[in-house]
Amino acid sequence: MATNKHAIIRYQALDRCFRNTGRKYYVEDLINACNKAIYEFSGTDIGISRRQIFEDIKFMESSQGWNAPLDHCRDGHKVYYKYIDTSFSINNQPLNETEENQLKEALMTISRFKGMPQFGWIDEIFARLDAGLGLSKTEKKIIEFDQNDYLKGLEFITPLYNAILYSKTVLIRYKSFRQVEEQSFILYPYFLKQYNNRWYVFGKNAESKFIVNLALDRILEISDHKKKYENNKEIDFEEYFDDIIGVTVANQGKVERIELKVSNALFPYIQTKPIHGSQKVKAKEEDYTVVTLDLIPNYELESLILSYGEGMELVKPAALRRKLNARVAKMYINYKN
Repeated sequence: MATNKHAIIRYQALDRCFRNTGRKYYVEDLINACNKAIYEFSGTDIGISRRQIFEDIKFMESSQGWNAPLDHCRDGHKVYYKYIDTSFSINNQPLNETEENQLKEALMTISRFKGMPQFGWIDEIFARLDAGLGLSKTEKKIIEFDQNDYLKGLEFITPLYNAILYSKTVLIRYKSFRQVEEQSFILYPYFLKQYNNRWYVFGKNAESKFIVNLALDRILEISDHKKKYENNKEIDFEEYFDDIIGVTVANQGKVERIELKVSNALFPYIQTKPIHGSQKVKAKEEDYTVVTLDLIPNYELESLILSYGEGMELVKPAALRRKLNARVAKMYINYKN
């Protein structure tokens, strides 16, 4: 079934014509009805052809459509159309196979939002449709998202989301990877972000007044706090991440020109999936391509460059090259034996 909006509008317009027992609808009348319906919806007059109407009728009568019980009534040299069963309507019919598969895939796509705030209705929708669509039946899986359903901290998304939405202060118990002891502090939460399948909350530490980012999988507990909430007047989070990879923004960090040598075997991957929106090709050589990025250096950028192994070499800036050199040297020690 065609799923574009004009096709749906045409089917609905034809359905209304076929159900109308008060007049006869010839092909010209059906064309006019479809054109009028499309114009009322979109304000455009595209001019439906006779061939399109006949194809729509054929589809509506088919098993892929609605098995519409349509009567082709001869009237002299002309033919008009109506439903044999006047109570029939395409809106009263069960989903056809194509629609059912489309709905299943749509629901499977939406299911990746399970557990997130305002998506609690997904489980209920699945339960309601399961009996009719058999969503729980074993079927060939044809789509999967890169999502870790076992990641710790997902249960904190909803309370943090609501705290941001309703400007509520929270008390957080937190234990970072680098600290032996856990700590508790008051936070004004401002923004939630996902990176590399891990969730982070950005907010202001009420005591230090610094903007911090906390990994949700390191949060131990969240509770409401009575301290008055301080609104975010410092950072525009729509632009905050424009100049970085990941979530770490260094204090006083400045945008620098990053220059990389990328092997020509690797370059097609970098070309089709750019490292950053600022990526540009500076030069193409026989064995490698030089690309540039305008970014604030951070740990995520270092890790990303190293993840490409021998296929990528950082040329500039010198300070960042020295840091990577030191990390590679430690890696060499780990692997030399």
